[in-house]
Amino acid sequence: MPHTLIVRLPAPGQTEAEWLTVDEAGTTAGAAQRGALAAAAAAAGATAKVIALGPATQILLAAPELPPGSGPKLLRAVPFALEEQLTEDLDRLCFAIGRRAPNGTMPVAVVARDTLLAWLAELRAAGLEPQALYADVALLPDNPGQTVLWLEDDRLAVRRPGTLPVLVEAVPLTDALTICGIISDADDADAQPRPMDSAILYLAQKDWLRVQLEVERLVPRFENLRVQLLADGALPWLARALPARDAVNLLQGEFARTPPYVDRWREWRIAAFLGIALLGAHVATQAIEIHQAHRQSAGLDRQIAQVYAATMPSEPMRDARRQMQARLRLIRASAGGPRRFLRTMQALATAIRLTPQTALESFAYRAGTLDLTVTAKDVDGLAQLAQSLGRLGFKADIQSSMPGKHGLEAHLQIRGAGGGAR
Repeated sequence: MPHTLIVRLPAPGQTEAEWLTVDEAGTTAGAAQRGALAAAAAAAGATAKVIALGPATQILLAAPELPPGSGPKLLRAVPFALEEQLTEDLDRLCFAIGRRAPNGTMPVAVVARDTLLAWLAELRAAGLEPQALYADVALLPDNPGQTVLWLEDDRLAVRRPGTLPVLVEAVPLTDALTICGIISDADDADAQPRPMDSAILYLAQKDWLRVQLEVERLVPRFENLRVQLLADGALPWLARALPARDAVNLLQGEFARTPPYVDRWREWRIAAFLGIALLGAHVATQAIEIHQAHRQSAGLDRQIAQVYAATMPSEPMRDARRQMQARLRLIRASAGGPRRFLRTMQALATAIRLTPQTALESFAYRAGTLDLTVTAKDVDGLAQLAQSLGRLGFKADIQSSMPGKHGLEAHLQIRGAGGGAR
């Protein structure tokens, strides 16, 4: 059965490669192994497809805007688009391009020519002929809702939604996150406040033991930070991303591998056309479902805004969904719990309905006690509201009152008959 050998080349200062074999379905055949490249070739056999991953410390990934076109002509424009990011002589560099993104940018990979030649020489000396060679960080998953972080030794790879990965070599982890702009510099008093990121951090057990305390201190500086331990190491996780749409294969131009694909194309072109038609139908279906989901989400947001405006008329509305979620989290964290809260609100609604010209302005529920601000016509109306709550089994304490625009404005505390809401 055809299978693929994924080989991760050693980074500078390391001597051992890492490899893994996967079948056509992407299922790994055993755990990742380490050792010499010759051992990897012996383990894979002569029929395996070989994909190599180069250390991203020696590869530049970028996404410049390039003119329309393709092929060698477009590739010649890459050095000029990246001239501000390059410090080496252009003749000593190799450039490769990927697929143009919907926003018009083009993923590009740059590596020193001598480095690429050395990698290929090592692989071929071991009997391995790679069909593709990617930067290892290019296989980081693109999560549309979270920033993906990958920590390995002193390397931190960062991928924000919809962007290419970037790599930083820095310790401690806090400095690396600051350099990438994930968190603000705590020592910079003039730094502008920025929205907090929601992120997921992937790392091996050995790295977690090293940075656990630091990560726990960093949690308040994120909107949400989850940690995912890579029990089997990073390579099986990276392998799941293959084939990666936006990963750039460095084997282009003079380094490209040219298989005899013409005859295969003639044999399979009818099946390919059918597959494209089915894919088009699938994409169209998905697009319709996504459009419908967006419409439903927008409708829910409008309903949430209406409910929030009705229940909290005196509070400014910035993000109704987030504000309502924050209220509900406070309710769930309270000792009384949601059922007590709902019974208390039901009693309050009944009492207000029985008390003419009385309206709820704001409320907060904590530890079984409902603090609220109401407006009533006069003192008698306020007393009637308290009496109605009493008949329903609740105790209403008037904390303060003062004249307002629409009558008498008062602050009340409502508790159940036993000291908490029933």
